[in-house]
Amino acid sequence: MMADNVTIRAIKADDRAEWQGLWDAYCSFYRADVPDAVTSTLWSRIQDPSSAVNGLVAVDADRRLLGLCHYVLHPHTWSAKLVCYLEDLFTLEAARGRGVGRALITRLTEMGREDGWSRVYWNTEEDNARARLLYDKVTGGADGKVRYMIEL
Repeated sequence: MMADNVTIRAIKADDRAEWQGLWDAYCSFYRADVPDAVTSTLWSRIQDPSSAVNGLVAVDADRRLLGLCHYVLHPHTWSAKLVCYLEDLFTLEAARGRGVGRALITRLTEMGREDGWSRVYWNTEEDNARARLLYDKVTGGADGKVRYMIEL
């Protein structure tokens, strides 16, 4: 199912207020307390064309933001091509199940094909069943990798 009357585009400077609402809801969903200074840094990075951090938004026919996608392009040791890490993907509760998340992922992968990236990858919480239903559909299933992390 694809979202009707939804446009996927790069985040623009005048999206700040609505983006902030989506970002706050995303952080709340993950019970993450992200300091204002970090949010300001993220916004600055998204707006900086030389930054590896980028963003897309899903916009409805009334120009309201329904979802966001933040991604990081980086080199990879096993390929000469860039790799895309889809770091944040979020849609408003009212937009879920309407194809908005799929539209964001689809646009990101289209961009990757157009620009010659090697792959797009992401992580999610193991118990995020609703999102994993979508992710399994668009990827064919998880890749079997286990993530380890050392907080610094």
